[in-house]
Amino acid sequence: MDKGIDLVMDFGPKILMAVIIYIVGSWLIKKVVGALHKVLDKGSYDESLKRFIMNLLTWALKIFLIIIVISKLGVETTSFAAVIAAAGLAIGLALQGSLSNFAGGVLIMIFKPYKIGDLVEAQGVLGSVKEIEIFTTKLITPQNKLAIVPNGAMANGNIINYTAEGQMRVDTTVGIGYGEDIKKAKEVLLAMLVANPKVLKDPAPSVNVEELADSSVNLAVRPFCKPEDYWDVYFATIEGSKLALDAAKIEIPYPHEVQINK
Repeated sequence: MDKGIDLVMDFGPKILMAVIIYIVGSWLIKKVVGALHKVLDKGSYDESLKRFIMNLLTWALKIFLIIIVISKLGVETTSFAAVIAAAGLAIGLALQGSLSNFAGGVLIMIFKPYKIGDLVEAQGVLGSVKEIEIFTTKLITPQNKLAIVPNGAMANGNIINYTAEGQMRVDTTVGIGYGEDIKKAKEVLLAMLVANPKVLKDPAPSVNVEELADSSVNLAVRPFCKPEDYWDVYFATIEGSKLALDAAKIEIPYPHEVQINK
């Protein structure tokens, strides 16, 4: 009992002080992070950079707070620093991939191959950038699925940014019969594209002969649009091509069943 009382008298105040420091420190971290968030919102900073800085600052302050709390418990900071250095080496060897992802996140912030809201294709994933975190990039796919890709792979791999130039080309192919008037078909399809308000006027849409296939003359129908309108223009072009050619009585070849009279 006496030893228990002595332990409580020795460590009780330290533990209580450590708890108080942790509570107050956590509150201060929220205030500092909130104040920085307001400052960044007032400035003309990139949204990706703002979120990256916020995440980095939050983690740094939390680690600093934990070190202070441990030191108040009576652990020597010098020895604790040595332990951290030794543990850091071991953790660094075990988490080389995570460190690579962190470095990749820094490179993405510096060189900005993409930003939040961009439509990109990387590591076999196509989607809009939702968030760039310290270790990963979150993408929303066209199917509204969340894809989480490591920053190391994003920084060191090939990236196609469809938003960077502010416009995309929609590639579709439409076949017409060999007996049809190619010039008329091109005019009909081009008029259909021009009538779509989401198709850009500059660059102008185009319709050209792409291939002389086995049973059809294939026309390359190429409208341009904004990245956010890609799927709307894509589906509208396919449907519009069929309706426009039908209205002009231009045949789109399809397999015919051969009936044999016995």
